[in-house]
Amino acid sequence: MENKDIVIKFDHVTKMYKLFKNDKKRLLYVFFKKIKYQEKKAVNDVSFEIHKGESVALFGKNGAGKSTILKMITGVSFPTEGKIEVKGRVSALLELTSGFDPEFTGRENIYLKGQLLGLKDTEIKELEQEIIDFAELDEYIDQPVRTYSSGMKARLGFSINVNIRPEILIVDEALSVGDEEFKNKCINKVNEIVNQENVTLLFVTHSTAMAKEFCKRGIFMKKGQVIYDGDINETIKEYEKTVKKKEV
Repeated sequence: MENKDIVIKFDHVTKMYKLFKNDKKRLLYVFFKKIKYQEKKAVNDVSFEIHKGESVALFGKNGAGKSTILKMITGVSFPTEGKIEVKGRVSALLELTSGFDPEFTGRENIYLKGQLLGLKDTEIKELEQEIIDFAELDEYIDQPVRTYSSGMKARLGFSINVNIRPEILIVDEALSVGDEEFKNKCINKVNEIVNQENVTLLFVTHSTAMAKEFCKRGIFMKKGQVIYDGDINETIKEYEKTVKKKEV
């Protein structure tokens, strides 16, 4: 991997959250810094590098810091300490329906989401029909998104994110979209993207079987820290040891 470019780099990254007793206290803190709060380290001194073309699974129980890692990679959140570098177009299959305007049609939302992801209108135009065909929304594509079911919105969101030709694809257990047939279509599409040269995958999941299908490397996190980083099979062993201990 030494000869490949680093596309994601965490250098001693810590993310601290301020926890308040209630929303009123949180609001008052904006004006009065003496308001008391508790500090929570969601991510604690984490360092790792991911190279172009790698497929990496991120494991950990709820509260391990996985979601915070993803938010910082996508620029939704920023580190309290340390440095993060991300190089390349990032497509994140996290909250699939975020960023939609309910009054816009599905087609109009393709352009809206595409622009938010950094694409030019000419680029979106080239991908428009491919996105529509994959989502399988037929005539609903020209109806307001507020009339869509949650499943239809998720399918459109997934289709946009996987068809924009990402350089870095982040998947957070978003492959349970729609019925079994469409779910398999989504899995095949992710496989197709991952098998392309130089596309990097970061896959967050509790499913070790699915992680093995997509990834060769794993990172196991616990209480905001990296416990193990290495071969996917060895990482799964370490992760499962911890899970079994909890069950005993």
